[in-house]
Amino acid sequence: MNEPRTPVLVVGAGLAGCVLALELAHHGVRSVVLERSARPPRHPELNLVTGRGMELLRRLGLADAVRAEGADPDSPAAVVWSRALGETPVLVTPVPSVNELRRRYAGRTDGAAPVEPYVVLTGAGLTGRLRDAVRENALIDLREGWTFTGLRLEPDRTVATVLDAATRVRHELDAGFLAGCDGAQSTVRRCLGVPLEDAITPSRHCTLTFRSDGLRHPYPELSTIIANGMTLTRRPGDLWTGHLALDCDDADLTDPAVLLWQRFGIRAAEIVGVTPWQEALGVAGTYRRGTAFLVGESAHRFHPPSATVDTCLADAVDLGWKLAAAVTRWGGPHLLGSYEGERRRQAMREREKLSRTLAARHHFGRLAASGATAAQLASVLRQEAPGFDPAGLADAGPRLPAVRLSGGEMLFDLLGPQFTLVDLTPGRDGRSLAAAAVARGIPVAHLPIDDAPLRSEWRSRLVLVRPDHVVAWRSPERPSDWDAVLDVVTGHQREVHVFT
Repeated sequence: MNEPRTPVLVVGAGLAGCVLALELAHHGVRSVVLERSARPPRHPELNLVTGRGMELLRRLGLADAVRAEGADPDSPAAVVWSRALGETPVLVTPVPSVNELRRRYAGRTDGAAPVEPYVVLTGAGLTGRLRDAVRENALIDLREGWTFTGLRLEPDRTVATVLDAATRVRHELDAGFLAGCDGAQSTVRRCLGVPLEDAITPSRHCTLTFRSDGLRHPYPELSTIIANGMTLTRRPGDLWTGHLALDCDDADLTDPAVLLWQRFGIRAAEIVGVTPWQEALGVAGTYRRGTAFLVGESAHRFHPPSATVDTCLADAVDLGWKLAAAVTRWGGPHLLGSYEGERRRQAMREREKLSRTLAARHHFGRLAASGATAAQLASVLRQEAPGFDPAGLADAGPRLPAVRLSGGEMLFDLLGPQFTLVDLTPGRDGRSLAAAAVARGIPVAHLPIDDAPLRSEWRSRLVLVRPDHVVAWRSPERPSDWDAVLDVVTGHQREVHVFT
């Protein structure tokens, strides 16, 4: 059965799929979203959305809904390194609470801190809130219980074969573009014939969520303990999440309570969830074939999956606004090509960071087993273990400073849904530039700012900002060739950013 062509077909309604569809809707573009499961998501493991991730969700009006699912904002945490559970820690790194960071961020004026502090919540809570927003959006057709089974690439479209589980009827869906957001075992990636390039030999792991009356430690909830080859996170109500490697003898996970007792001496009163996964650092060889794209965990498989929420979220936002530009025909041919260039480069950086984390943990375990002193272990950790970054801005690229203006407004909240030309010139020179862009069909909002402190801090008087807060172009004065600038930032010329 054939249906009318949809502008964008999104396969998968997890984090990446939901955010991509909502980003498209943010720009007025319709989409169809296929989700194999007809049941609510069940992901009990904890997810961290950093401050940068929350900034991106705030643009879509989702920050409050996501934060409502989060852990106690007044609860601090800690990262604890120990030889074994119950032993005196080798190193403890405190993690400020959400509200403590909110107070710190409010005191900064340089725009280097994120607008929103981080949030920690379950995967089910995050995906559930996003899926609710998808259901409520009139521009998104969410089809739960529909399974993607194959595709056919044509020069100007992708034709997908899907199965409706309720009727057992097979359909062909004709899409201008297709986005594979179907996770680490992506069927879309397999159908496109795109290999994953692994940096390590994959090994079997699992995430266990359990209750234990006897497991105690003196650190706040949400603290992470790294000991005995396992990473444990304490949650409210005597609930724990543990990431652990599986030996050859652990092939059968039918009794994870026995595994916890035999390997770690932990008595579990209740097993809440078991999620097997591969410890891998794989990045897809390409993020695109024709009009089909890979997004989120379909494009990169890292460990543990819940640790890469920000990367998946940023993938979806980046592709979303660029697909919208293609659908509405103001984006040039190189704009969609920049999706892979930007996001695959970021995935490689993320892989390098995770490689260092993995190497530090293995080195710590080997040294601890060899009898190294606590002082020696702490010294190694300070040199090798990457620090916790709740802001998430280390890899944010040329992000516009998130300044608060003299009147109290956040600059980010004044930006338009597409491009925004921030204008600090005395004569409002940006008004005619924005009008010229609009005359070409390029959506550029003009934002004149009369703010003396900001003008004294910024050398640039004209700043062109992309939908994802990234600075596309900046200059202290009017450009000599504005059309050339627009050609570059919209992908009509083969460059991504221009800085003057």
